[in-house]
Amino acid sequence: MDAALNKAIQLRGAGKFEESKEILMQLAEEYPDFSLIHYQCAWSLDLLGKEAEAVAYYERAIGMGLAGNELEGALLGLGSTYRTLGAYHKSKEVFLKGIKLFPENKAIQTFYAMTLFNLEEHETAMQLLLECLIETTHDEEIVKYKNAIRFYSDKLNEVWE
Repeated sequence: MDAALNKAIQLRGAGKFEESKEILMQLAEEYPDFSLIHYQCAWSLDLLGKEAEAVAYYERAIGMGLAGNELEGALLGLGSTYRTLGAYHKSKEVFLKGIKLFPENKAIQTFYAMTLFNLEEHETAMQLLLECLIETTHDEEIVKYKNAIRFYSDKLNEVWE
């Protein structure tokens, strides 16, 4: 099993998404209780634009007790997939779980901001994106204004006279 799983991951890394998916789907049938395989299937289906099919694999992998970096990736993948399918409330729920478990993951927060935008929670989305920006950028001009950006990030609609 390990050799086949590694081969599928290598194929995906080489851009051979369909070949990779075929191996992973076969492995999922042979090893239905192995969460990592389900996560890898979901990831491959996402890459092939088969988001609706990916959901069940993400959910199963997470429900089976996926942990660590794989859980982090699966929560990001599932939340993003729900968003692209228009299931914004489910997306928000998944991202909030991801943020709670992995508070330092700025990618989860950034994708969550996209979901907030879709839910018309524009101020919160913008605030979160600005926070992510100032915490992760190395751009000298943005760093120079970091305190001002942070100050205004939750006051976007305020007007000073």
